[in-house]
Amino acid sequence: MASVKGDDSFFHGKMECTGVLLVNLGTPEEATPSAVRKYLSQFLSDRRVVEIPRLIWLPILHGFVLRKRPAESAKNYQKVWTDEGSPLLSISLQQSKLLQQEMETRFSGPVQVQLAMRYGNPSIKSGLEALQQKGARRILVFPLYPQYSATTTATTFDEIARVMAGWRWIPELRFINQYHDFPAYIDCLAKSVKEHWRKNTAGEMLIMSFHGLPRRNLDLGDPYFCQCHKSARLLAKKLYLKDTQWKVTFQSRFGKAEWLKPYTDETLKSLAAEGIKSVDVICPGFPADCLETLEEINGENREYFLNAGGENYHYIPALNNMPEHIHVLSDLIQKHTQGWKETSKDWSASVVEKNNQTSKKLAIAKGAKI
Repeated sequence: MASVKGDDSFFHGKMECTGVLLVNLGTPEEATPSAVRKYLSQFLSDRRVVEIPRLIWLPILHGFVLRKRPAESAKNYQKVWTDEGSPLLSISLQQSKLLQQEMETRFSGPVQVQLAMRYGNPSIKSGLEALQQKGARRILVFPLYPQYSATTTATTFDEIARVMAGWRWIPELRFINQYHDFPAYIDCLAKSVKEHWRKNTAGEMLIMSFHGLPRRNLDLGDPYFCQCHKSARLLAKKLYLKDTQWKVTFQSRFGKAEWLKPYTDETLKSLAAEGIKSVDVICPGFPADCLETLEEINGENREYFLNAGGENYHYIPALNNMPEHIHVLSDLIQKHTQGWKETSKDWSASVVEKNNQTSKKLAIAKGAKI
């Protein structure tokens, strides 16, 4: 257990606030092999991400994977890198800023939004410490994963617990486990699809591609596969699609083990071979565009489909900074912070009363008769 440290920002009477820690997966700091190697080392060393026994996995990771894969991945990152750097980081930072503005509109009390990445920077540790410095006595942890998985949501919890093991005063904590069937989230996805169809002719089929997991995870009780399918069913229903007009697929597999099926790349190849000429692809598990959506789905998989005989391929972007998406995330924050004083309607009155009590105590201390 980490040694318990003092909080050098603490003083009695410090103004309190509610904190919201937005957490996404992470990204290398640069699109270079060395930066990618550092990122992958942290990511692939996580016991929840790779459940192979350490004695077997670590020699493979350091003896093979981290020697070969960083250079290959860096080339892919370079394809999507922008003037602002990583697309995932720049979009996530903008989301946090827009959510901060929304919090100031919705709540009378102080609510501070802080962004963190599970791997890389800004780290969960730095995000929590920033909220601690701001006086957050209540913190909502908001992993930006609509569908729960031990490889994403649970490992966020692990890191929160690891960091706070060294804190002296633990804040009240709440944790958003998932929001795969949150009605406003489904409505927002449907709006993005409809907006795409309004500007472009709808494809013959809508592919809903989710990040893959080893099949073993499902067999061991991870609900991710089921939640992905429920999100997809709800979206298809909202769009009035027939069963023949949509499919759920899984992307980004790694290694030789069986992963969740059907695979996105193989599905696109087979659809084109079967005579499907046009498809639309959306990734409902990604709240912000990143390497997996921009390079893998909008690049690599596009080529698979077109090279197999397809003619029209459209990627529907992630919800990113759509005003409706920011509203959805704000609704979730409001839902999960109910009862906390900064988000209560009577916050202003309680602060006035607290200040009055403090003034009385100071006056009594100085000898005044109250």
